[in-house]
Amino acid sequence: MTNATKILVTGGAGFIGSHYVRTLLGPHGPGGVAVTVLDKLTYAGNPANLDEVERHPGFGFVQGDICDPALVGALMAEHDQVVHFAAESHVDRSIDGGAEFVRTNVLGTHTLIDAAHRAGIATFVHISTDEVYGSIDEGSWSESQALAPNSPYSAAKASSDLIALSYHRTHGLDVRVTRCSNNYGHHHFPEKVIPLFITNLLDGRPVPLYGDGGNVRDWLHIDDHVQGIELVRTKGRPGEVYNIGGGTELSNKELTGLLLDACGADWDTGVEYVADRKGHDRRYSVDCTKIRTELGYRPRKTFTEGLTETVQWYRDNRAWWEPLKERAALS
Repeated sequence: MTNATKILVTGGAGFIGSHYVRTLLGPHGPGGVAVTVLDKLTYAGNPANLDEVERHPGFGFVQGDICDPALVGALMAEHDQVVHFAAESHVDRSIDGGAEFVRTNVLGTHTLIDAAHRAGIATFVHISTDEVYGSIDEGSWSESQALAPNSPYSAAKASSDLIALSYHRTHGLDVRVTRCSNNYGHHHFPEKVIPLFITNLLDGRPVPLYGDGGNVRDWLHIDDHVQGIELVRTKGRPGEVYNIGGGTELSNKELTGLLLDACGADWDTGVEYVADRKGHDRRYSVDCTKIRTELGYRPRKTFTEGLTETVQWYRDNRAWWEPLKERAALS
């Protein structure tokens, strides 16, 4: 596509990255963009997530590792912008072994950002998480909150944020960071709480509820997350961090109750209380004033609507998730 803005999307075969790519290249996308996905295709990367766009004239796919300097350098030379999703992101996996999280999230981000600087990339959007802030009992975090991560995963993500921002401050690279709350929606790999619980309940199996179920999260539909990322890519300011939240805070116990109702299950047979996660953060809550006032962001999907759509998608797409759960031995 001549004269199109060429965007390199890392981790674009994963849950959020693939939805971002489908949105950019879909009928309601911005137009004038060409997208190359760089994805290693680890267990959470699924080429089927990109079936909708694989024949789009502006789509390209490269299987590779963001820690490969030669590959990354060659790709940077061919692109104008980067949107960086690629990361190891499952907290439980990081507790069992953090080395791969450090390699991918820290070394991988440094490999990308250094190559972007050397290639003269116009804009680098780094996708992060609210977990870098730690835990908060009351109120909400603004972007100026000091980082205090508590898991190996969130510590690796916090490190990657700082590395990315350092290239703005040191080299003047246009780096923009987003920190999102918990995402949910279709095509979500079934190790995370909402798709795990839905798929277990649809199979008549119990769901594992950590501790007392009192841990609180803010829930963000992927449609709204992608909307926020696009606002940051197109209108955000260099060197800035933007929180993106959904505006629906629920305890895990409240969330479980909603999922039980949606799937026609009950507490007595549907829930299995398990030992709490090590270092389990009690509550996350992001203040989205900045992205609202500067960029006009507003969540459009109510949680009731989004959850209903999500449950129905998993009902209708067993062929997508059953092999994933079987291969990963998830329950």
